[in-house]
Amino acid sequence: MKYKDLTGNRIGKLTVIEPTEQRVRNAVVWKCRCDCGNEILVESRRLKQGGIYSCGCEKSPYEGLKDLTGLQFGKLTVIGKSGHKAKDGNPLWLCKCQCGNIIETTKRRLITGNTSSCGCGRKPPLKDWVGKRFGMLTVLSYVRKEKGFHIWHCRCDCGNEVDVRQTNLQNGWTRSCGCQRSPQKNLHYEKGTCVEMLQTETLYKSNTSGVRGVYYNAKRRKWIAQIMFRQKCYYLGGYDQIEEAAEARAEAEEKIFGDFLKWYHKTHPEKEKSPCRR
Repeated sequence: MKYKDLTGNRIGKLTVIEPTEQRVRNAVVWKCRCDCGNEILVESRRLKQGGIYSCGCEKSPYEGLKDLTGLQFGKLTVIGKSGHKAKDGNPLWLCKCQCGNIIETTKRRLITGNTSSCGCGRKPPLKDWVGKRFGMLTVLSYVRKEKGFHIWHCRCDCGNEVDVRQTNLQNGWTRSCGCQRSPQKNLHYEKGTCVEMLQTETLYKSNTSGVRGVYYNAKRRKWIAQIMFRQKCYYLGGYDQIEEAAEARAEAEEKIFGDFLKWYHKTHPEKEKSPCRR
């Protein structure tokens, strides 16, 4: 099993010593030594700034902190509360990135290091695509990063304007605003999987989270992420924050759907330019 080597890393008062054979939900458990001399075991998910601070001998400086205004987390500087709330009810903070973009995020994502920029330094990389054409679409401007994906605002040759994922433009899956697509045509199936359905962001009416493949489990008090592929459901984990579950889902889509669609268009070149979703 491959994993990132954290040996020697400093997290708060902890120094990572070595990995152990233990696993928690497939995550590596590391042996860490606190500055006070105690040694503890910590899973890799918590070994990031704000995830853990010490063996328990001292609290994190962020614990109980109510006002984050002026604090810096990675490339982000907190401006103040935005006045909005996340879907889990937690207040959102307005942050300015070093690149100039303004984003909203939660306190937990800031102090745990899950959000340290507006997305300008994360994968997939942000392209300079303003003015570039993809099929019938011309890129007008960059919009935002949403659910793990960069979004671009485009104008179609028919005059409509739409927001499109960067990966869909890059791989040729979206080549129009949808004006060329007939709902009764251009649907392709491979081993029971509808290619066009993998590329849509349409939510089922029963979805209450607003994120495809994510729902709240009240009994576990976790946001559950899962993904359906070839008539099988794959469990992606339970998370305290909906943003974490959405990110896990986005990563799974990128890996599972992305690899499948690349293979499909490579083996079916005659269907590569068929109209896709918005």
